[in-house]
Amino acid sequence: MLADLGYQGVAITPDVGQLDPYRLQPREAESLRRRADDLGLALALETGSRFLIDPRVKHGPSLLAEDADSREPRRDFLRRCIDLAAELGAEVVSTWSGAAPSGEVGDAREPSGDPARLEQLWTRLTDEVLPLADYAASRGRRLGFEPEPGMFVERPTGFAELRRRVGSDAPALGLTLDVGHLLCTGDLPVGAAVRQAAPELIHVHLADIAGALHEHLPFGAGELDLAETLSALKVIGYSGMAAVELSRDSHRGATCAAETLAHLRHHGLTRA
Repeated sequence: MLADLGYQGVAITPDVGQLDPYRLQPREAESLRRRADDLGLALALETGSRFLIDPRVKHGPSLLAEDADSREPRRDFLRRCIDLAAELGAEVVSTWSGAAPSGEVGDAREPSGDPARLEQLWTRLTDEVLPLADYAASRGRRLGFEPEPGMFVERPTGFAELRRRVGSDAPALGLTLDVGHLLCTGDLPVGAAVRQAAPELIHVHLADIAGALHEHLPFGAGELDLAETLSALKVIGYSGMAAVELSRDSHRGATCAAETLAHLRHHGLTRA
């Protein structure tokens, strides 16, 4: 259906019932890769399944859980997703920091809390991301790190700090930028944020946002300047996937996919 509409790529979230990395069926990934190739669909892999690891805690455990044993299920899941991406031929695996144990934010506009505690969390995140980026590189994949409202790293400045800390030791690491999140965190205008992110940008999420509330909406239902956003992506020569992320509209997926592509085409984007 997506190929028939005119989409050229799909960002897949492995989860219960579809490409569950703990219960993959024989040749399941190979079959999907062949199908995507036949349809001319590029693939990317998202890792935002909400309750796959811990059925009681959304997105738990995170890479910032207090002890290493508690973090291992997240590490294992991400390694499995990188392996799956290699099987699928998906270039990018996208992930994020997750929430800090007590809700600390590492890139807040007005830093608060104990500086020593924040430094501990930054060190922990860096120590977790580096081996994952190395593992992605060993499988020929890129690891896209996404600032996410409500997590330890919420803003592009947080990714910049992570990049500063890893330095040149993680060439596979890049930025996943959700343009709607910029409206939540006030990193505006969106076009300027996109242009500033250009050197690190490897994956993009598109959705509208209203009232700075982190709720992904169809284009036109919020305050995102879609024309400005797409223009900025063109100006920087971005050639990766721009994936529309509207999980709250899955109940009307076919209609929403058609409406969304019409919006994108109206603004001159032909690859989404």
